[in-house]
Amino acid sequence: MSTAPTTAPTAGAKLPPLEIPVTRTLIVAGAIASRDYQDVHHDAESARRKGSPDVFMNILTTNGLVGRYITDHFGPTAMLRKVAIRLGAPNHPGDTMVLTGTIEAVDGDTATVRVVGANALGTHVTGTVTVTVPANPAPPAPDPEGRS
Repeated sequence: MSTAPTTAPTAGAKLPPLEIPVTRTLIVAGAIASRDYQDVHHDAESARRKGSPDVFMNILTTNGLVGRYITDHFGPTAMLRKVAIRLGAPNHPGDTMVLTGTIEAVDGDTATVRVVGANALGTHVTGTVTVTVPANPAPPAPDPEGRS
């Protein structure tokens, strides 16, 4: 669901937080969808043998959730130009990750947003996202089949 702002992005503005329940299904499905078959992302026993208390989210799933956070805020015409993240504390099943963002800079229709995602263990992800939000997006192309 888009919570697209009604005004142009402003440096210093804060995005509303997004709470994401971290489930075992989210972790495993994200790993499978991104073709990351490392056992620590789907096999709890393997994860424990390698020192983790349980399976944990992979960086590609986190990257996708950060992208979702930005596009949910800026709306369906938002185009991600660059996503640069770094992981910290792992996301395990039962955690809740809370994403927050601050617009650091605006240049025309492009904004740079600082994103932080935290859970009960600490900071899971930090990074910046560059997003372009066209002021006058092109209308959707007509359906060649004539459907609406």
